[in-house]
Amino acid sequence: MIGYATLGTNDPDRAKAFYDALLSEIGAKRVMELPDARDMVFYGFAMDKPMLAITRPYDGSRATPGNGGMIALALKSREDVDRVHAKAVALGAADEGAPGLRGAAELGYYFAYFRDLDGNKLAVFRIG
Repeated sequence: MIGYATLGTNDPDRAKAFYDALLSEIGAKRVMELPDARDMVFYGFAMDKPMLAITRPYDGSRATPGNGGMIALALKSREDVDRVHAKAVALGAADEGAPGLRGAAELGYYFAYFRDLDGNKLAVFRIG
């Protein structure tokens, strides 16, 4: 159902360097770029799969992280969650919750949280 989610940035070059390095950890790459005034980049596995877009805001105003908004990236294993969270923090992201089980252990909800260089909140997770 989800085609793509968008995160705002005030520094596209810095954001692209961060997401190039971070998303390569899970095999995602730039799948489309719109080098106009917004300098928009879409990351994913293919154009027909869900994507993450990074862009300057359309209205030209300063990008600010939404309160309560978050992008969650489903990963293949708990080890991937650990690795991607560690990579994000190594790239300068703020830790918002170390990798670990959330809720009842038998549910297998394994999550980690971080904020990117612009303050956008992301989760990486594996259920099961």
